[in-house]
Amino acid sequence: MIDSLTARGARLVAAVLLATLAGGAQRLVAQQGTTGGVRAVTLDEAINLALQTQPAIIQAEGNLDVAHASQREALGAYLPSLSLSSGLSQNSPNRWNSQTQQYITGQKSVSYSTGLSASLTIFDGFSRLAQTRAANASAASTDAALTNQKFQVILQTKQAFFNSLAAGDLVSAAQTQLERAQRQLQVSKDKLAAGSGIRSDTLSATVDVGNAELALLNARAQQATAEANLARLIGVTGAVHASGQPALPDLSALDTAALRQEAITASPTVQTAEAQARAAKAQVTVTRAQYFPTLTAGYSQTWAGAQNGVSMSPSSVYNWPALGNSWNLRFSLSLPIFNGFTRETNMTRSTAARDAAVAQAADTKRQANANFTQQVAGLEAAGQQVTIAQASRAAADENLRVQQERYRLGAATIVDVLTAEASLGQAEGSLVQARGGVLPAKARIEAISGREL
Repeated sequence: MIDSLTARGARLVAAVLLATLAGGAQRLVAQQGTTGGVRAVTLDEAINLALQTQPAIIQAEGNLDVAHASQREALGAYLPSLSLSSGLSQNSPNRWNSQTQQYITGQKSVSYSTGLSASLTIFDGFSRLAQTRAANASAASTDAALTNQKFQVILQTKQAFFNSLAAGDLVSAAQTQLERAQRQLQVSKDKLAAGSGIRSDTLSATVDVGNAELALLNARAQQATAEANLARLIGVTGAVHASGQPALPDLSALDTAALRQEAITASPTVQTAEAQARAAKAQVTVTRAQYFPTLTAGYSQTWAGAQNGVSMSPSSVYNWPALGNSWNLRFSLSLPIFNGFTRETNMTRSTAARDAAVAQAADTKRQANANFTQQVAGLEAAGQQVTIAQASRAAADENLRVQQERYRLGAATIVDVLTAEASLGQAEGSLVQARGGVLPAKARIEAISGREL
């Protein structure tokens, strides 16, 4: 009686598990059916889209345009400034005479004038020269900052792309694990029907199928999250799918010594810091120019006239007499003697900013060297991890084959087979993670060096 109840309960548990798996399988099929409209993007396409849509890139490009405008402004300081003025006024017949304190009644009059003036700074204590150097250094710094920002966006895009690829590989591994579990469940059923197996083996295999089903659902959820992050990064509203598996780099071909030298001297972060240091040095010269006199030349030409008894009508304007001509040429020299120590304060600030920028440039080089060492070590470790994961996967696969054969012959239990299957699943997941760590490590070195490897 007890055995009958136990068998009946085992059949009930198996039925519930199989119904749950069937529902999960139907949901998986439904999910797979919705991926037909997903946009597939390659790595190059993803990078191009990210560079076009990321706000940080757009802001950096705007900063570069402003820097170029500052360069034009610095050049324009060497050119004379021109201004044109013109005026036309009409007086009423009744006017107040301030000398006699009486109203005067006469004819209305119209006065008109036109003037052209120009001024040119001849000497300003080399301030314009220093401002030009500062503008050029700022433009170089902004350009390097744009390059650095591009590589940072490329790094983020590559990481999101590789995460999406790794998530897809985990889905494939979970599907393979589910297929193995389903085959093992069928083997258990066949042995039970043939009388050479026990019911607990079938129940254990059914639970293993359920675990594989759950692992597949989790892998699909991770893939959806990774693809959503990739879509946001490249500016795509709908879902995207990373396509095209990049080849793993040949680590033995990397010249780490040359790459280290590039990272220290030519990386975008180092170039940005050095350009900022040059701009700070030029700003010290600009501040020092306040101690020198300023020599300015100016010239103005004026045409003016007046006529009584006329109005501002077009016919009167046409009949106006010729304008009187006058001109003025002037030179001015100014030298601030004392301005409340304002120049000294500005000089102290610019000197402190220069020293800080120079120290920051030196520290940026050291940081680039340290980051390069860290990322190269990480890349080598990732490559070694791939080798170990491949060997572990091969060993787990062989172990599962042996345990399955032993179980078929009755020399092993279902626990041995399921343990081997779990070990193989873990080995496959570790291999996916190891492969997914190599390409991001390479991308981080590229971001430091400022070029593709």
